[in-house]
Amino acid sequence: MNRYPQPASSRQWPGTRRLGFSHGYAWAALALGWLALQGAQAQTPPVSERIAQALLQSRSGLQATWDEETGTQLEGLDAEWYNTANGDYFHYVKRTVDSYLDARQSAAAQIQPNTPMADALLGRRLLRLYRVTLAAKYYDAATELRSQVAALCGIHSTSPQTSHADHAGSAKVCVAEPFLAEYASIFHAQQDFEAITRDFLQWEVLTHQHPATTTDLGPGARSNDDAQLAAALVDSLPYYPRDDAGRMQLMAVLDRIAAALTKQQDSATGAFYSFSGGTAAPRKPVPRHAAGLYSYALLRGVRYGYLPARYSTVAERAWDHLQKDTDDANVRGALLLAATEIDLAPTATLGQGQNIIVDAWFNSQQRKNAAGQMDYFHYKWSDFSDSGYSLLGHMFQSYGVSTDTLYSAPTKENLRKAQYYLIVSPDIPVKNPNPHYMSDKDAEAITSWVHDGGVLILMENDPPNADITHLNLLADRFGIHFNAVLSHHILGEQVENGTIAVHPDRRLFHEAHTLYMKDTCSISLHGTATALLSDRGDVVMATAKYGRGTVFAAVDPWVYDEYTDGRKDAQIYGHFDNFAGGQELVRWLLEQRSATDSTTAKRDPK
Repeated sequence: MNRYPQPASSRQWPGTRRLGFSHGYAWAALALGWLALQGAQAQTPPVSERIAQALLQSRSGLQATWDEETGTQLEGLDAEWYNTANGDYFHYVKRTVDSYLDARQSAAAQIQPNTPMADALLGRRLLRLYRVTLAAKYYDAATELRSQVAALCGIHSTSPQTSHADHAGSAKVCVAEPFLAEYASIFHAQQDFEAITRDFLQWEVLTHQHPATTTDLGPGARSNDDAQLAAALVDSLPYYPRDDAGRMQLMAVLDRIAAALTKQQDSATGAFYSFSGGTAAPRKPVPRHAAGLYSYALLRGVRYGYLPARYSTVAERAWDHLQKDTDDANVRGALLLAATEIDLAPTATLGQGQNIIVDAWFNSQQRKNAAGQMDYFHYKWSDFSDSGYSLLGHMFQSYGVSTDTLYSAPTKENLRKAQYYLIVSPDIPVKNPNPHYMSDKDAEAITSWVHDGGVLILMENDPPNADITHLNLLADRFGIHFNAVLSHHILGEQVENGTIAVHPDRRLFHEAHTLYMKDTCSISLHGTATALLSDRGDVVMATAKYGRGTVFAAVDPWVYDEYTDGRKDAQIYGHFDNFAGGQELVRWLLEQRSATDSTTAKRDPK
């Protein structure tokens, strides 16, 4: 078995490339093409992988300087890591950032990279490394850096500080919005978003009034500014609170950029051309760095629902032109970012308009972050450390599904907008001194929601780590019963007992896998519930239909970051592919909802 699961680009099944197919046909093509495309991908690595591997081979990972291209390359490697779960990409990013921090510390200097854009890119890598490792040094460095850029960007200022003059007298504008937005989201500084929105709006104004104000990239600087603005928008919006008034304003800015860019696309080649200064001015191709960022921004904007789906075609045509030369070392970062979104594009809208909610009521564990604030963690989308579900969240987001968290008991009203509801490893007193146990009232609300078409996902755990008794008040309603026994018990790193072989039977899994589950319970079935996966005589995954809905149950939270992100010792854990198995699970779950929607449409045609 390969060391790492196949990249997400292996999901480019025939029939799904263009968005004109109905979801029913797209999902049928998805299922039929799975095996054939896996074989093809094994022989032809996607462009993103080729660029990423070239970066790893061309740089030592030990550098004492920092610039915009370095930051963009590491951003691309980070995106490729989340698409593929190849831990080599993460470790390379970490080594590079560590060597830079060590060099600056040994020189007794503050973290002051070359440009504001380089600052912003470094800040984001520091935040990601903090979120993954929880190491205080990354928080400290990110906080120091934030204090340096906050004044320029008007954070905590009562009056707008939208620009300042540089040594040449030209206007400058804050370009650190993605870093500041992520920082505000992680450390509960929602008051910052008003200033961040204000800076974005000023950035748009200055880009059109004073070209080449935010960067110094030579000819085509107007396009570079605009492309960096577009990329910054799609990188910042995911961190905005959903009820923030600025979200719609920024989506409108992004749409204006996309509409103007589309008019500048060559109809024959798909190449983007620079905004001309007038009808007599000759058109010039957009610099490749800008073209890569434009493509990335359009595709990511479509996937997250910030832009209409038609812009995916615009970006794909541009990419067909761009990928003719991916060996330019000076623009590999932007091209890699674009390539990671191209990998997701074929199925990026299949789940749009759908929402998965992860429970934070039955499992409501909290811990202090580096700022001393209490954060929810343990099987949460926002938890990027070993205990989190950030990779699983990305799997859903790669289909355009939005992710949310429910911090209160489930009711008919707060489940109304969810198509998927995920309950994982409910608390017991040793994990949470004040656990919220499943009640008959809770079970009734969830059961009614499933009956109406919801997809319920139950991930249990072993008895010493999770409540089984009360969750069975819900599970038993569907013919699924979690047994309070300890199975797949692991001592130290003797992982053999956690090995579960998966043979493709095309019920859930279309490929062979070797999964890892550490300390589980087991499942008993009755009624119409059926097993999806068994191991050594025990049912470890099961499903049941209930009304128009579907229930999936597993004996372990097996797709959490520790065993999906590829960072663990490859000599011990390298033959497990929980990430690829998780991709198949997410595909299957979306298929269940697609089948429900198709049945509903036949019964109630409009």
